[in-house]
Amino acid sequence: MKVQVPNPLNWVRGLGFPYTAAATPRGVEPVAQASKLGDFYDTEWARSPLAQATRTAALETVGRAVTLAACRPEVRNTDRIDALSGPAIFVANHQSHLDTALLLTTIPKPWRQQLVVAAAADYFFDSRHSAALAAWAYGAVPMERNKVSRRSADRAAGLLADGWSLLIFPEGGRSTDGWGLPHKGGAAYLSVKCTIPIIPIHLEGTGRVLRKGSKTLNPQTVVVNIGAPLMPEDGQDARSFAVSIEQAVAELADETNSDWWSARKRARSGETPSLAGPEHDSWRRDWTSPEHKPRTTEPRSWPN
Repeated sequence: MKVQVPNPLNWVRGLGFPYTAAATPRGVEPVAQASKLGDFYDTEWARSPLAQATRTAALETVGRAVTLAACRPEVRNTDRIDALSGPAIFVANHQSHLDTALLLTTIPKPWRQQLVVAAAADYFFDSRHSAALAAWAYGAVPMERNKVSRRSADRAAGLLADGWSLLIFPEGGRSTDGWGLPHKGGAAYLSVKCTIPIIPIHLEGTGRVLRKGSKTLNPQTVVVNIGAPLMPEDGQDARSFAVSIEQAVAELADETNSDWWSARKRARSGETPSLAGPEHDSWRRDWTSPEHKPRTTEPRSWPN
């Protein structure tokens, strides 16, 4: 004789909503659950007063101590943005995982006190743990880098309208060999759409401190060179403005590695070295890579 044991779940199901979800009829394909990761991850909680306070405390203590020990940052030309007020879009080249922490501790106040970082949705927001860590530690918001996403653009535009500044790496990822990657147009699009100035920045040396794929720190001085604010010209579209932004970062790189006067003369004559590097065989590009070039210790010269 078989004894039928009652299923306790039947009692729970009998309670109905909101304790259990409705059952899916046989033969009907269940509705796919909307993803809460990647570009869909909600980061609003990371901008609450409590999250901001704890993040600022962590960055100004542990974060600053680590970047000072590893990078010994030399921040140049902060006076170029002294007259600027309101939110801005900070655009920098990208060679190392140290870049974000370095900029979050060296971008001048008041911008770094209300700053969000555009982070790759497919890399930093692929799991709950990594998404929560990126959102809290960096104030990161997910940004699609492999396709155009209206959700990403609208989210960033909304934050800029609310008074937040944005840090974005327009190359879409870290350099693999020290040379720059082509710029994507997201930063230029947001600047044109929201009428927000672009602040170009060139980082010199982070790739030598912690190269992509390496877990070994090689502490040395890193230069953070801040450029003058850029605004699109009347009628200029995002594509051509993105080219102007990339050129501005290249001119800052030239200025860092030589001097202001020489860099300006080369920019005037269209001879600014490209961030993409020489078009040579891979071994030659690697041999001449900025990651392998020792930093010059010669003082910068000024025109007579």
